[in-house]
Amino acid sequence: MATQATNIHGLAGRNEGFWAGIATGLNNYMNRKSRIDQVQKLEAKSDAELAAMGLKRDDITRYVFRDMFYI
Repeated sequence: MATQATNIHGLAGRNEGFWAGIATGLNNYMNRKSRIDQVQKLEAKSDAELAAMGLKRDDITRYVFRDMFYI
């Protein structure tokens, strides 16, 4: 009987790990999609609009992902 209880707890731990992995992946996907939308909005702006924001077109991706990459 104790062996079955141990197996059930092991299964529960794997199940929690599975769902945690799914949640992490979904969170990463949504975060990336949101940032891609930001990049596309900035790319749609004119060079003058970007300059008013202190950006150059080449720096858009670096600007949007600045908290993730220390460049």
